Parts: sequence; structure tokens; C-alpha cells
Amino acid sequence: MGHREDLLIGAKRCLIEKGYGRTTTRDIVAASGANLASIGYHYGSKEALLNAALLEALDDTGQEIQPTEVADSDPDAPPVERFEAAWTQIVEKYTTRRQLLLASFEVFAQVDRVPELQSALADGIEQGRRTMMELFKSIAGETAGDLDEESLKAVGAFFQALATGVMAQWLVDPDRAPSGHDLTLALRAMLTWSEAKTPEAAQA
Repeated sequence: MGHREDLLIGAKRCLIEKGYGRTTTRDIVAASGANLASIGYHYGSKEALLNAALLEALDDTGQEIQPTEVADSDPDAPPVERFEAAWTQIVEKYTTRRQLLLASFEVFAQVDRVPELQSALADGIEQGRRTMMELFKSIAGETAGDLDEESLKAVGAFFQALATGVMAQWLVDPDRAPSGHDLTLALRAMLTWSEAKTPEAAQA
């Protein structure tokens, strides 16, 4: 493995341990075992290296915390119960990726200054929407076949927005951030409200 790969691995380690804003060039050199000049030679700058490391780390983390199916859940359980199981698993994984998730939010503030970073993040978010769409299909089971592609994409985007919002709340206020159970209570409440507002229910 060459200096380029060593630097990338070292930078990812620093992101997890120190965060984006607090990582120095010397931190990366110490973590990678490479020399200071190699950062400029292979990546041009510390920021470019950190951006590359963050994107790769976020891709790895996204695949882990955004499953495409509900793990260890009763396949015959009602969809609402499978929804709770899926979101409980996702929220629990936030607890082991705090520094990396914080770093990702730091980078969002830089997208206007680094066009290539914006493009890469946009692609990552779109992949997240598609991953969440597959998760919904796993939760809904056969009933997912009743939805057209546009609706499935909309649900994937909704799940992705939910994940980002819950992640932000957990990072700021983990003691009061919503759990998988809280999200399910909200879903049940909205379903009850929606059913109560239908014309058929109003005439009953």
C-alpha cells in the first residue's frame, strides 16, 4: 500500500477521532505514517485529502446505517412493527458514528466553496434515497407493489429526510432525540388522523 492510500486511511481515522475542523496536517501525518510533503503531492492540500476521506467514510457508513432490508425482524410482522424495527436499528447505529456524522455536517457548510464536493455529496444523498426506497420495500413487503415508481422514489426521499433530521437531533440532543419507537408512535398517530379525516369516516 502506497502513501496515497496510507494518507486516506490516516485521514479517515482522524475524522473519526477528532472531527473535520479539528484535524491538522500533523495529525494526518502521525496517523498515516506518511510524510508532510506527500499530502501536497498526492492530494494538493489537507482539505482535499479530508474531503476525499470523508466521502469514502460516509459511503462506508451510509451502507452500514442505511440498510436495504429489516434485519432480524419477523417477516410476518405487520409493516408498522417492521418500520419500528428498521428505525430502531438505524438510530442505534448513530451512537457508534458520532464523530464521523458530526464531520459530515461540518462539510455541508462548505459545498458552495467546493463544487466537486457538492457534486459528490449530492450523488451520495441520491444513493441514500435509493437505499431508503429499498428499505421501505423490505418493510412494506408485497404491498409495496401497489405503488408506482414515482411514489416509491418519494417515500425514499421522505425516509432520507427523516434520517437526516433524526441524525441532527441525535447529535445535538441525544437524550431527547426520537427513537425508533417514537417515530412509530408518530406514524401511528398520523395514520389514525388520516383515517379519521376520510369522507367515509366522517359519514360513519
